[in-house]
Amino acid sequence: MAARRLIVWSVSAPDDVPQCSAKGCRAPATWTLSWRNPRIHTADRVKQWLACDEHRGPLADFLTRRDFPLEVTPR
Repeated sequence: MAARRLIVWSVSAPDDVPQCSAKGCRAPATWTLSWRNPRIHTADRVKQWLACDEHRGPLADFLTRRDFPLEVTPR
């Protein structure tokens, strides 16, 4: 009996393309989420997370639930 091979397809960004910041996601980033924690960062300190279309909503929800100033822009 011949052995079967399992082929798994996934969307993955090439090494030189920015990837989504969601844990375990390697999809190409299509959104930039710019945010800061006003309790510990001054107004000029802005952090950026990158997101694919699938994770844009969950990452933005995570930040807005904490009342962090957030700006979402396409990449």
